[in-house]
Amino acid sequence: MFTGIIEQLGVVKKIEKEGENVHFTITSPFTNELKIDQSVAHNGCCLTVVKLDGDDYVVTAILETMQKTNLGDWKVGTKVNLERCMVMNGRLDGHIVQGHVDTTAQCIDVENQDGSWKYTFEYTDDQITVEKGSVTVNGTSLTVVNSKDKQFSVCIIPYTYEFTNFHELTVGSRVNLEFDIIGKYVAKMMGK
Repeated sequence: MFTGIIEQLGVVKKIEKEGENVHFTITSPFTNELKIDQSVAHNGCCLTVVKLDGDDYVVTAILETMQKTNLGDWKVGTKVNLERCMVMNGRLDGHIVQGHVDTTAQCIDVENQDGSWKYTFEYTDDQITVEKGSVTVNGTSLTVVNSKDKQFSVCIIPYTYEFTNFHELTVGSRVNLEFDIIGKYVAKMMGK
C-alpha cells in the first residue's frame, strides 16, 4: 500500500533481460534502508527488491508488468519516481494507492502556467476520472482537473515538478496510471 507521495528519484543503472523477465538495477538515495523482499513503487508500479548492492538495488518485472506499464520505455539513465510502502501509523498525505498500474496514458499537452504546469493525458482503457478526484500518474498522487471521457489534466506545483520526474515529461511521453480504487469499486457496482 502506498500514498502517491514520491520520496526520491531513482536512476536506472542497468537493464538485463532473462527470458520474458526484465531485471532493473536502480540507484537510489535510500537503498541502504531497503531490505530484500520489500515493496517499492517505481513510477507507481509496485516491484519487489530482489538484490542489494551498495547504493544499487535490483527489481524484476514480469511480462504482464512490462505490457501494462511504461517500464519498457526505460533506458539506462531514466529517472524513476520512488516511494516505499506506507507505514500504517503515519499520515495518509496522498490517497490510497495500491501500486497496481491500470494502464498507460500519453501526454498530449503541457502548459506552463507561470509558476505551475498543467499536463493533459489521454488513455484508451475503459476507466473514469472525476473532477477533483484522485489519480496516480507515474506514482504521484494528483487531483484531476478537466475530467473528460478518456482524458484528464493535472496541475503541478513547482515542488512536484522539481522533485518528481514530471520535469522530464513532454508531449508524447507515456506515463503509468492508477485510477482511484474507491472510484473503481463504485464504477463496478454501478455497472460501468
